[in-house]
Amino acid sequence: MLRIIGLDIGTTTISAVVCDAENGNILASRTVKNDSVIDGSKLQNPEIIIGKVLDIKNELLKEFAPVSAIGVTGQMHGIVYIDKNGNHASPLYTWQDTSGNNVFGNGTYASYLTEKTGYTMASGFGLVTHFVNIQENKVPDEAVTLCTIHDYLVMKLTGRKTPLMHSSDAASLGCFDLAKGDFDENALGKIGIERSFLPEVCGTAVIAGNDENGIPVSVAIGDNQASVMGSVNDENSALVNIGTGSQVSVITDTPVSPKDGEARPLNDGKFILVGAPLCGGRSFAILHSFFCQCAEIFGGNKDDVYKNMDAIAEIFPDEHPITVDTRFCGTRLNPDIKGLISGITDTNFTPSALVKGFLFGMAQELFSLYDGFGKKDISKLTASGNAVRKSPVLRHYLEQLFGAEICTPAHTEEASFGAAVFASVATGVYTSVFEAGKQMIHYQ
Repeated sequence: MLRIIGLDIGTTTISAVVCDAENGNILASRTVKNDSVIDGSKLQNPEIIIGKVLDIKNELLKEFAPVSAIGVTGQMHGIVYIDKNGNHASPLYTWQDTSGNNVFGNGTYASYLTEKTGYTMASGFGLVTHFVNIQENKVPDEAVTLCTIHDYLVMKLTGRKTPLMHSSDAASLGCFDLAKGDFDENALGKIGIERSFLPEVCGTAVIAGNDENGIPVSVAIGDNQASVMGSVNDENSALVNIGTGSQVSVITDTPVSPKDGEARPLNDGKFILVGAPLCGGRSFAILHSFFCQCAEIFGGNKDDVYKNMDAIAEIFPDEHPITVDTRFCGTRLNPDIKGLISGITDTNFTPSALVKGFLFGMAQELFSLYDGFGKKDISKLTASGNAVRKSPVLRHYLEQLFGAEICTPAHTEEASFGAAVFASVATGVYTSVFEAGKQMIHYQ
């Protein structure tokens, strides 16, 4: 039995799995809350995060040794500054950072960087955050480089003093040349960022080092790519993931970004076209909060609101819908876009119709992004994330819009499982993530 641990640092939770690389069977899974947010900001405390992950890893090692490899993934786009000793010199600036939308010049920081570099640069991208910090003198004096939080975890696991960054994460920071597989030095020069300040980049599954027990640790990968690797075993599939955020992804050989989306590196010359709503699964949480406030005001019970929302979604007929545009947080290209609820009549303004409208709006936003990819012929639609698993109505809408039956992975922690799949390739158990997927991924 080849046991592999997969670790995932999410925005709200930290997860881990132990799986058998020979057949994909999950031997154990753990999830804890990521309660590292600093004073209600978009910043998180790296020390708390790393401590929680190491506690989980050590617990799993005690129970499941020997372990053949460790794979790592986590929230993309965000950055943490690193000092010369390989320690963090700042908080984690998460992907939710909005400083790039602040006024700069004749527009915003993000729009200025987009114009200067020729790359789409949105608020939350690591190099947008870094540029803002440069302008506002917030880069720590002791910082010698930066990386993602999961790159930093690999450093702590292996004792590395400098980060090694997979292209999946490097591209998420911005100013990344997909064809070259590295940061664009010319573009960086236009905005005063030195390439030497950024990490070394690799584009394939490699071992970054060994942990204190001699266990190989693979280079970290972005959570979107990890979710693809942990959910899809067919290159001709589309993947929809709806959790706190949401994404729609398709695999391609051509690194050409769609108009309203991104082309992201996957591994070994493969790419994914990705559409990522900013609100995503939070749309349903916004409606949940609204109903909770109603319950509080009118003396109702807030404990089962989510359960009741799922139940009443199946009550109201499709022929009289409420239309909900779920772009409540705008889009990366246009942060000023607002959500919209319309189509209200004297008969359909009910809680059940509102719930159903939100669910259809979430599915419609993802399909609209997918439709912009221009890749129509998919063999199946793979769907993952808690929202998809818990809502038959949401699954129905996705199948209706995409015109394909949904396949749901048998495992629930797609990103951490994908990190384990990736580690199986890094250690040579399989030659590619798709070969690994055919052996390790099972569907319900």
